[in-house]
Amino acid sequence: MNVVVCVKQIPDPAAPQSFDSSNYLDRSGKLILDEADTYGVEMALQLVDKAGEGEVTVVSMGSASELAGVRNALAMGAAKAIIVSDDALRGTDALGTAKVLAAAIKRVSPDLVLAATESSDGYTGTTPVQLAELLGFPSITFAKSVTVEGSTAHVSRQTEAGYDEITAPLPALITVTAGVVEPRYASFKGIMAAKSKPVEVLSAADLGLGDQVGPVGARQEIVSVEKAESRQAGEKYVDEGDGAQKIVAYLESIKVI
Repeated sequence: MNVVVCVKQIPDPAAPQSFDSSNYLDRSGKLILDEADTYGVEMALQLVDKAGEGEVTVVSMGSASELAGVRNALAMGAAKAIIVSDDALRGTDALGTAKVLAAAIKRVSPDLVLAATESSDGYTGTTPVQLAELLGFPSITFAKSVTVEGSTAHVSRQTEAGYDEITAPLPALITVTAGVVEPRYASFKGIMAAKSKPVEVLSAADLGLGDQVGPVGARQEIVSVEKAESRQAGEKYVDEGDGAQKIVAYLESIKVI
């Protein structure tokens, strides 16, 4: 069973974030594997182990000059990595990103594609389902558990009322949520082995994407970036027996009731 996991290298959330003159997030510093992607990597490793054959490939789009995040996924146990790195990709929107990932994944022909529900530095939540459409795969989102039996994926998806039990034929794309599994820590042996595992670096030209990526292919433009307003202090009441009335009066004032 061959599984592809879409991963993203993001700026260290613990470090101050900044933007360049084009209003793009500055990614010139240390990059790490998005924590949300570690769940997909772990799930893929467990599925391949259970199947008894196959391998896990991580696919990413971003800078190839800093590969600490990708190497982390390899140290966990992934067999190889494909990263699409090209200055022409800067400014690519969510759909353009999906096109890049789809073109790279098609070179692998996986049985299953796993992804996080969204990246921690983008939060669009649209790329995985766009990717599934481009690949022609059925997609199942927000999986809390994943099993594979033969050529069928079985997924439990948590809802407000309980769980949806969903099946889909393979190949398929599944997005997993935090807590679906407990990601393993990379061992020293795994870290050393990751240094020699293959990392294929591709360009936009290699994938034949041309003007479908970058600012020219984007359907959105970031015109400005501003700091969010500081949260104002709320109103505080001391309950002197009339707390309920004060709450009702406040809700009426903001037209909630």
